[in-house]
Amino acid sequence: MALLDIRDLAVSFRTRRGTVEAVRGVSLSVARGETLAIVGESGSGKSVTSYALMRILDAGGTIKAGELTYGGVDLRRAGEREMADIRGREISMIFQNPRAALNPIRKVGRQIEDVLLRHGRATRLNARARAIEAMEAVRIREAGRRYHAYPFELSGGMCQRVVIALALACDPKLLIADEPTTGLDVTTQKAVMDLVAELIAERGLSAILITHDLGLAAAYSDRVAVMRRGELVEEGAAAEIFARPQHPYTQKLVAATPRQGVGVRELLPPEARTPAPPPRIGSRPLLEVVNLTKTFETGDGPVQAVKRVSFEIRQSESVGLVGESGCGKSTTSAMIMRLLDPTSGAILFDGQDLAETPARRFARDPRRAQLQLVFQDATDSLNPRWSARASIADPLARLGRLDRRARRACVEELAELVGLPGELLDRFPHQLSGGQKARVGIARAIALEPKLLILDEPTAALDVSIQAVVLNLLVDLKARLGMSYLFVSHDLQVVRLLCDRIVVMRGGEVVEQGPAEQVMGAPASDYTRSLLEAAPRPPSGEAGSRGLPPRAVPL
Repeated sequence: MALLDIRDLAVSFRTRRGTVEAVRGVSLSVARGETLAIVGESGSGKSVTSYALMRILDAGGTIKAGELTYGGVDLRRAGEREMADIRGREISMIFQNPRAALNPIRKVGRQIEDVLLRHGRATRLNARARAIEAMEAVRIREAGRRYHAYPFELSGGMCQRVVIALALACDPKLLIADEPTTGLDVTTQKAVMDLVAELIAERGLSAILITHDLGLAAAYSDRVAVMRRGELVEEGAAAEIFARPQHPYTQKLVAATPRQGVGVRELLPPEARTPAPPPRIGSRPLLEVVNLTKTFETGDGPVQAVKRVSFEIRQSESVGLVGESGCGKSTTSAMIMRLLDPTSGAILFDGQDLAETPARRFARDPRRAQLQLVFQDATDSLNPRWSARASIADPLARLGRLDRRARRACVEELAELVGLPGELLDRFPHQLSGGQKARVGIARAIALEPKLLILDEPTAALDVSIQAVVLNLLVDLKARLGMSYLFVSHDLQVVRLLCDRIVVMRGGEVVEQGPAEQVMGAPASDYTRSLLEAAPRPPSGEAGSRGLPPRAVPL
């Protein structure tokens, strides 16, 4: 008997433009001890399905039809008091953005206590001890000290572990993980997913893994359900789904996943492929980073985040900057972008040392237009009070020389280039999906056709098919405009596709650099080899599965 049974679920949302049917006729089940992965692109309805199950839909959302049965309980007809007891105690959720899921002004230990006290799993006398036990269960070192930390004092991976501790504190029987590794570096991602899988096995939990990363779905699930535009299109055993996808949409997702031996053009559907532009890498450096060093003063003394880093980027060349969280790659890119002042070292751009100009004065420097940045967090990088159109137009208004009509036409052209539908241009960030906001950030960055574009994890939140489009777009823009890229990423397969050379950082230092194929194929550093081994394998159908043979569900 299934622990969870969803039958003919239909969810709609009331919007200013009318009713949107977000989920239509979805039927799924999860057996005891089973992990089901729900995959699909942004807007496919996978997260909405889980929110409906938890009964935490937005105010405009309504479950129009269907049955939600958990352990014999009809969740659709359960009262709010009963659902409040079920959430956390029986069904728990790891949310996509750990920092947003945590209260920023409350210590993380106290937040775990809140859950334990709410569900009667602790008393005021032992709540602190139980909270520390929950933190130790998710392998948080020095849990007694971390108990007193605020979310902003912890790394992304540590915040994710706290969210997992929150989800598992009351020993639920069903765990829902909604994009649990978005934005994490490869080693942290593997550590988090291995931890989740280990805890699921130890406690005999059932789980739903919601992801757009097909490699994770292949490695950590028994069965896979593929959703598209609110409908279930294919379902079956993980190994079979990825080895022999039946539905054209599933085939498209698998084909768009970056993997060894596949070029960037091959990620696109055959009808969308065009000849790859010839490489035109210049002979002289556009950017030279020479012995770049950054030291931060803290309450515990000076911390050297970047230590004598040196590399160069030639004209029309793409250089990948890779490493784990905290290795110094984002600090390095922030100094190059002149958002931070270096402690020492030189940043030679077109022969001029940018480090001689203080960061506070560089915002209005004419050279600012030649360096642009795509931020990692698409949500935080957009003004919540500006529409997508206004965000893309902002650099054109500040540093461009176009009149209002020309700017409007340019914004629409940029939106089309990055695959953002024109009807979304007048929406605000909270009305856009994560992938759509990422596309707004990329459109804004390329608006002034800069010479150097710094991309900080620009595809981390994108679906594989949209990622393929964006990567091909970046390849085309580099060839057409002669742009150079500094690509900061933890996704080594994406770095391999886009970059000519790779610089590997660890502990603020460069441990290896060289041609991409050499670094990826025959790394000289043990650390680089460990990064490659930690990267999730693209779906190959080799994973074991206890599910049923795949079946295509008609659209």
